[in-house]
Amino acid sequence: MKVRTVWISDVHLGFHGCSADFLLDFLHHVECDYLYLVGDIIDVWEMKKRMFWPQAHNNVIRTILGKAKHNTKVIYIPGNHDEVLRDFDRAVFGNVEIRHETIHTTADDRKLLILHGDRFDGVVACSPMLAKVGSRLYDYLLKANSWVNFCRRKLGFSYWSLAAFLKHKVKNAVQYISNFEEAVAQEAQDSGVSGVVCGHIHRAEISNINGIDYYNCGDWVESCTALVEHPDGQMEIINWTQADKIPQLKVA
Repeated sequence: MKVRTVWISDVHLGFHGCSADFLLDFLHHVECDYLYLVGDIIDVWEMKKRMFWPQAHNNVIRTILGKAKHNTKVIYIPGNHDEVLRDFDRAVFGNVEIRHETIHTTADDRKLLILHGDRFDGVVACSPMLAKVGSRLYDYLLKANSWVNFCRRKLGFSYWSLAAFLKHKVKNAVQYISNFEEAVAQEAQDSGVSGVVCGHIHRAEISNINGIDYYNCGDWVESCTALVEHPDGQMEIINWTQADKIPQLKVA
């Protein structure tokens, strides 16, 4: 699949719930001129608690570096889980450029603000300790999700996200998502651009909020989604969880 631009976020390499096999399969099937890593690619929070780095996670890094070496411009915008990289703004490692945030110009000449989005999350911004407690509970939910989908695959069913289902059924979570999206769209409006691409909340979305094009590229622990720009500037969310993509996946 040849596209102009790919955005991925919230991969969480170093965490048991990361769907590295799905991401590897996607990266092997896509060619692009620009690849944006929109934060939380490496889960430093999790790796500080316990070391987990299987070969599949290493292969993701090698594949991204391979693309950076062969005519794909790769820009890494750190999130809250890999915030240590924010100290290296504008540095270049292995042809991968680190940026706190940046502007992307689409093929149809629209300017999009690219950022992770955690600074619009009141929990993360105001109480880092509370955010980490919440992250631990979320980790348990995602591990349960791995077992649920192991059983579903054995029964011939497609991938399904328990975490996403519960999150979108809870009224407070729905309100949180709405507030987050409005805050990010307002930042884009204040920056004088046409739209914004972010991650952080693990919810892929394309919408228009008060005249601003809002794009969230989702994640690779729940939904396994990427945002892509086609050669004509059209934007699309790609879901890579079809059962026939990878015949056998092991429970983390």
